[in-house]
Formats: sequence, structure tokens, C-alpha cells
Amino acid sequence: MSTQLRSQVIQSKPIGEGLDGFCNAFNSICDDIGVPNSSQALDQVGYKDTQYLLATLISALQFLPAAQLLHSQHESKSLFYNLSRLHAAVRSDDFDAKRVQPLLDAILKHQPDKFVWDAVWDAVYNAVYNAVTESTPPPRPTLSVQQTLLSINTGSFANSTEHRKYVDGVLKEQLGHLHVGIPGFFEAFFGDVPGLRPAAQAVFDKCKEGDSPLFWVESGWQGWPEGAKEKDVLSWFAPLTDRLLDLAKEHWPVSGNRRRPLAQPHRPLQGSTADCKLDIGFVDDPNAGVNSKCQWSQILIPGELKSNPSADKASKAWLDLGRYAREVLAAQDSRRFVLGFTLWFLWMNEEQLGFDPTITTVGNKRYIEIEWEKGKERLVIDKLIKRVPCVAGRATTCWKVYKEEDPDTLLVVKGSWQYPEREEEGKLLREATKKEVRNVARYFHHETVRVGDQDDDICANVRKGLDITKATNYKPEKQILPPSTTGRLTSRRDGSSSVPGRKRLSSCTGMPLRPSKRTCSSSPIKRAVANRVHCRVIVCNYRKPIYKASSQISLLAAFEQCIEGYESLHTRAGMLQRDISLNNLMVNEDDKNSWPAFLIDLDLAIKEQREQASGARGKTGTRAFMAIGLLYNDEPHSFMHNLKLFFWVLFWICIHYDGQQERVVPRFDKWNYLNTEELAVTKNGTVSNERDFLKTAQTKFTPYYQPLIPYVNRLRRKVFPNGERWRAPNVQLYHDMKQILQVAQNELKETNRYA
Repeated sequence: MSTQLRSQVIQSKPIGEGLDGFCNAFNSICDDIGVPNSSQALDQVGYKDTQYLLATLISALQFLPAAQLLHSQHESKSLFYNLSRLHAAVRSDDFDAKRVQPLLDAILKHQPDKFVWDAVWDAVYNAVYNAVTESTPPPRPTLSVQQTLLSINTGSFANSTEHRKYVDGVLKEQLGHLHVGIPGFFEAFFGDVPGLRPAAQAVFDKCKEGDSPLFWVESGWQGWPEGAKEKDVLSWFAPLTDRLLDLAKEHWPVSGNRRRPLAQPHRPLQGSTADCKLDIGFVDDPNAGVNSKCQWSQILIPGELKSNPSADKASKAWLDLGRYAREVLAAQDSRRFVLGFTLWFLWMNEEQLGFDPTITTVGNKRYIEIEWEKGKERLVIDKLIKRVPCVAGRATTCWKVYKEEDPDTLLVVKGSWQYPEREEEGKLLREATKKEVRNVARYFHHETVRVGDQDDDICANVRKGLDITKATNYKPEKQILPPSTTGRLTSRRDGSSSVPGRKRLSSCTGMPLRPSKRTCSSSPIKRAVANRVHCRVIVCNYRKPIYKASSQISLLAAFEQCIEGYESLHTRAGMLQRDISLNNLMVNEDDKNSWPAFLIDLDLAIKEQREQASGARGKTGTRAFMAIGLLYNDEPHSFMHNLKLFFWVLFWICIHYDGQQERVVPRFDKWNYLNTEELAVTKNGTVSNERDFLKTAQTKFTPYYQPLIPYVNRLRRKVFPNGERWRAPNVQLYHDMKQILQVAQNELKETNRYA
């Protein structure tokens, strides 16, 4: 880049007040510890605080317009990219802060822009390129300090056929490492089954009695079919189950229907998106057999049978069990967890099998019981709205309910499993409602679910406190965790629940969450498993998802209102809703007392001014709608990324919905499974060239949405000016997108008048 051109860029794109936020934070820290406000203060601030300050500075520099335009004489990539590399160097454990002291001096002394940018380049080369000679390969650009690593789970697919060849890779990632041989497993899961251990011993002793015992010590169970074919095993196992239950009668005080084994290895069970078969399992049906027609909603315990010992390993048998668990969880809206197949499950009650005891059935009605200041209250479940199909994640479930004493008051209950490190969605919604945010679901109540006299979480309640580090196949993993924020700068709340005296659970490290003025180390540490807490949020607004809008005009109006809701949440409450997707945008065409359209789901929402990442292990969302910049991982997260998601959701609807009729389009089905870099390249290619985009729209938009092509293209031009990404925040984009949608509505109304 020539010196003259560089000077023109610096002159036309002044820094102005762009670094004032960093300077204020630096000065505040210096004042707290009583040292002069200069770069020399870094020697007394402390290593982790220094890392935080420098990371904040780099993020501020990346937001400056000139950072997108300035280039080195030797490189085609912008300074923005090189600042990402500097960010990576700053976060390393051996970074020498003296390499950037000249830059700090230039900023703190308010030197002219030219000197500041010269110091930026010097810092980049001193900290990055000089370090390359000492360490190969060079540091890789990392996430902004405000971001969380992206993860994907099987609940984030949009309009997908769920082919096994695609789903299995995502399912493996979601399941993570599976452990065996964990000490205390039997006591944890079966210890509270009344009389199980003595009854099991007594039955087993009876099985060895007589001239023709069921079990021979030398050879094992009699009659076990050679080859272990599924049908043969069921024919042997079903009568054996009845025999064992008969032997246990005098030891088992519980009455009720007998649970029967079911084997349908070659027949898909009903109730799943893709054709999924079950080797063997238990159903609560005394008449179940080989030819029974059963659904996933009836399966209590799924099982997997491998006749070939070489196939009985994690890569095969365990993955099959993972598939079954996902189907069971998706089909049973009150299921908290799923256990695999074993004989002992015959005596376990529903709570021990993973059903939620706070969801009860009385007569022909189902209830959810909540607890708040007024005491306990029952909400009647009218219908299931959505159950996200995943085995390890937020597992969001939504029900339409009404108050038992007031059937006209409709509410929506949302249950999900949240990282304790994240902001509580209920608190964010309550704050947004108090601040009169427009077009966002209104708060009613939130709580942590209680099961067995304790808060329902994964580590203590579902896994019964079992220590997976004691598993025979446990391998410790090193994980880089973001540092906690300082007590002075944090925007995090105290973590207490809505019920007095109850505290929000911590992670599985066993350490309580507490505010601190000292930051924690971000060095690699051992952490066995991330914890999640079972939460409920109740809102007042119930309507249908945006893709079910009754007309093209209604759809566009709903998008306009939802963008206004996102803007209101951002400007009035300082929050970013970071999961704009098909099911999180609602349209209301009936109730005049509710918003015409509104946003829901603040699971992944954050306070814009937070200074650190939450520390949660994964950032989930609907992969197909993610912003290109976040997929490339080369931009600090801002409101602009989430605003662009409205374009992608509208684009997706126009391709996948012919009116309200849904379809799968193979070309876009892959967007659910591509890795982030491939998906970024694919999405970038979709919008970068107008001729190519119009060709895609003309061939892929459904006939119903073909009239929207010119308006979607106008949005594309505004969201991706000249086919490129915005490199700096621009609040004007709110107005511009809404204006395009308003014009589209007016023109379509005019067209319809004369049609």
C-alpha cells in the first residue's frame, strides 16, 4: 500500500472517540491500584488484567473503519486480519507486554492518528511476526474476547432430511467421549430402587436351583441363541423376562403393568424425522411382541444388540445407543434423560428412568407445577409446541399452557438445560419487560426445576455425582477456558433463582461462582464435564412461528416488527439476541392485545457491554443462519452479525416454504452439516454476485415466494454492500432494512389491488 494512499485512508477515517472506551477502562484500573496512567502501569496491573486490557484494546482497534482499509506493503490482507493475529499472541501464556508499550503510549498521550497507526503496525510485527521465528506454525487467529467457541448439535438442523451420513458426525461431536467402568454407577442409579439388591440376589439364586436351572455357573444362561440374531434373542428373552418377574413376585411390592421387551431391528419406529430402527428395548405394554406397532414415545429403555463382538465398541454400538436416546428424548416431552438397556430397569419408577416428576397427569389433563412468591401453582398443558431433538445440549421444550383457575390466560412454558456460567434467560427477559422493550415476548415467571429436593442439573442430579475421571477409559482433556471477568467490570448477576433462598448452580468443577477483583487463569486446565441446569421460563405471548404467516405481506410485516424488536432490545436494554432463526421469530395475526410480531428465546442473549465471554463451553444456534463473519471467525461479535441473520432467515423461508408447505432442498440441506469455513465460503458465494444470487433465487425460491425476489435482493444489497461484508457497525442498517420491508409491503398491496 503506497504511503500516499495510506495517508489518505488515515485522514478520511479518523479514530475520533473510537478508543475512548479503552482509555477509560485503563485509567479506572490505574486509579484503583494507585499508579500513574501510563504504559509503565502494566508492570503493576498484573498479568491477567494486562491480557484483558490488551484484548479490549485490540477489539476497539478492529472496530475502527481504517483497520479494514489499511494494508501492509508486503501483504494483501488488511490490518484487521493482522490484529486478529495480535489478539492470539496477547492471549498466549508467554506474551511480553513490552512489545506493545509504544502503542499504549501513543494512545494514552493522544498522539495524531498517523503515529497511532504506525505504532499499531509496529506492535503487530513485534508481537506476531518476530514471534514466528521462535514458534512454528505462527499463531492462528482466535475468537474475540467477547465470543464463545462454536459448537453444533443435532437440535439445530433446519428443514433437513437427517440422513445418517450427515447426522452421525454431528451426533458424535455432541455425545463427546463416552465413559465406562465408573465406580459407584450401580448405587447411583439403582441404589434407591426399593429392595432391588436382595431381590436380585434371591432371584439369581433361584435361577441356579433345580435339575434344569436357568443359569449354569459353567456355561451361563441356558437357551441363549447361537449367533445372537435379534429375532432369536427376543424369542428367548421375552419368556425369560416373564419367568424372572414371576420369581421376583414375593420380593417386589410394586403393582402395575409388566414392561415387555420389544425388538424391531428391521422396522422403523413411528415418530421420528428420519427412518430409525431399534434393536431391542422395553415398552410399558404387557402385550408387546415381535409384530407390535410401537412409537418412540412408548420406549422406556432402548437397547442395542451386536452379535459380532468386534462391533461392540464406542464407534458402533455406543453411537447406535446415542441415536436411540435422541429419538426417545425428542418424542417424550417430559423426559430428562435416557438410560440404556439392562434387566434392572424392570423395577425402576418413571422418575428413576428420567421422566420429570414436576410434570404430572391427573385424569385426562397434564400439569406443570411452578413455585413462586405466591406459592405453588399448576399450569395445564394445552399442547406441545416444540421439542428440540438432541441428546446433549439445551434440549429446549416449549408447551402452550393456561392457568388452572383462569383458562383464558394463555402462556408459554419453555424448559431447557442451561450452562450456569451464562446469564439467566429469565432475568434477561424480566429486565427487558421492565424496560418496556417492544416486540419481545413478555416475562411472566422463571425458575430452576427441582427434582428430588434439589436443583435439577446434570452433574449432581442426572449423573448422581458420579466422577467420570475414575472411569476405566477416562482420558483427561486440556481445555482453554476464557478468564472470568473482574468484579468491577462484570455485567453478570448474582445467579440466584426466583425462589428466595435458592442459588444458581456452579459448574462441575465443584467451585462456587463468586465475584472477584482478580481474574482467574486462562491456562489449560482439566475439567471433567460441563454442567447444565434445568430451567423454566414462562412468557405471556403465544403465537405461531414466522414461516407460518398467512400471506407474503404478513410475512414481510412480521420481519419488520421483529427487526424493530431486536433493535428495541439492543437500544433500550443493551442486549443482543444472538439466535435469530425460524422458530424464534413469531407472528401474531389474531390477538390485538399482543405484539403483531415478536422475538422469543434469550438463551444465548448477552449484555452488549459485558467485557468477557461467559465461560460456557459452546455457543449453539441454527447453523444455517449464522453470519459469515462469525463462521470465518475473523470479526468481533457485534449487533450487526445478528441483524444480518434476518436476511438469511427470510432467504431460507423463500426457498423452503411454498406458503406453509415445507420442503427439503438438497443443496441447502448441506448447510446444516458443513464445517464453519466451508459454510462461510458457500454463503459468501451465494450473496457476493448479484447475477448469481438472482439466478439462485429464480431457480430455488418456491412459486409462492417468487414475487419477493426483487425485495430480498434489495435487502442483500443493503446487508452485503457491493457483495461484501460490513467491516464496522452501522446502526443505520436497522432503519434501512425496515424501510425496504415497508416498501415491499406497500408495493405488494398495490399489485394485489389491481391483480
